[in-house]
Amino acid sequence: MSASNATITCSNLWKVFGPDPESVLEVADGGVTKQDVLEQTGHVIAVKDASFDILEDEIFVVMGLSGSGKSTLVRCLNRLIEPTKGDITIRGADLSAMTDDELRELRRNDLSMVFQHFGLLPHRTVDDNVAFGLEIRGEHGNDKDEKVAQAIDQVGLKGWEKSPIHELSGGMQQRVGLARAIAGGAEILLMDEPFSALDPLIRRQMQDEFINMRDTMKKTVVFITHDLVEALKLGDRVAIMRDGEIVQLATPQEIVSNPADDYVAEFVKDVPRGQVFAADTVMAQPEVVVVSDDSLAEAVEAMKMADTNFALVTDSQGIGRGVLMLDRAQEMLKDGARSAGEAAHKDFPSAAPGTMLDQCLPLVAEGDVPLVIVDGEGRFVGVVTRPALVQAMQSSNGNGNGH
Repeated sequence: MSASNATITCSNLWKVFGPDPESVLEVADGGVTKQDVLEQTGHVIAVKDASFDILEDEIFVVMGLSGSGKSTLVRCLNRLIEPTKGDITIRGADLSAMTDDELRELRRNDLSMVFQHFGLLPHRTVDDNVAFGLEIRGEHGNDKDEKVAQAIDQVGLKGWEKSPIHELSGGMQQRVGLARAIAGGAEILLMDEPFSALDPLIRRQMQDEFINMRDTMKKTVVFITHDLVEALKLGDRVAIMRDGEIVQLATPQEIVSNPADDYVAEFVKDVPRGQVFAADTVMAQPEVVVVSDDSLAEAVEAMKMADTNFALVTDSQGIGRGVLMLDRAQEMLKDGARSAGEAAHKDFPSAAPGTMLDQCLPLVAEGDVPLVIVDGEGRFVGVVTRPALVQAMQSSNGNGNGH
């Protein structure tokens, strides 16, 4: 069953290479391995019975080793490769029923592809390269110029508009390729190993910038990679492929916590959990929350009753104002303090719900004040204590399957 807000839906998708691909579908569907089919029939199963939905504005990562079928799969999504069998719909439109003209319109306006090798025009400047797709579409004038300028700004290349491509680093050239796709206005981006040709440092920088851009881009992205850490870092959900099959489709946290089989477990056993799990996956609700004007004596009593050494302090509107530690509260109560707000730590460690655990660790490395998780409006949504953080970052996967 496809999700109601799915941008792309694939149902029972197959791609078999060979002289008579239809003839091997029944054999291949009977549990025979990819290698057996190749030896027996001379056909190669590139994609085997893949079904999934890709949601609106989702970053959907397809990860697999060389020969797993990931690049073939993404090329089926815009019919650069014709599927052997199965259905693909994009915003409800049947891809297989589209004429050549309709496919061209889809690729020009709704769906862009970013390749590992950028395909830039070396004799053109940055802005000329970004504008290339728009010019092919017949766009000119101020409207085109505004789209180009906005895309260049989004990828962090403002000021480089007139630079020749050959003067740019590999990472900057990759940004030009991404800007060209963004400028076209396509709501769906297909990205096939876009960062794999970059040096490791530039690659990490591009990953971080891509994450930062996602909120402003508002695109549905299908991202292909052979790098599991990259997949887990970037993806809202990750599909892991092996021999043409999707062996697990889940969130990064689910994949690391509960690998589907020994193949996936072998992949994830050395994954740094602090780069996969965010603060909101390990935070707890505070036992005691008080308002700044509340009685300090009553706050101390509430902490003792709850057997906790801290309370969160908010104002009357629920906005976070501080953290009240039991020891400090008791001392200040003796010194004459009356309200919870007087005794609260106003300078306390805090993080957004999506902050990765390895970024949280330095915030709780010293002192006893817990890490407070705060939403965009300044409201407390939970706490992360040092013991909970250390336990969450341990490498063992408590997945219940013995992996």
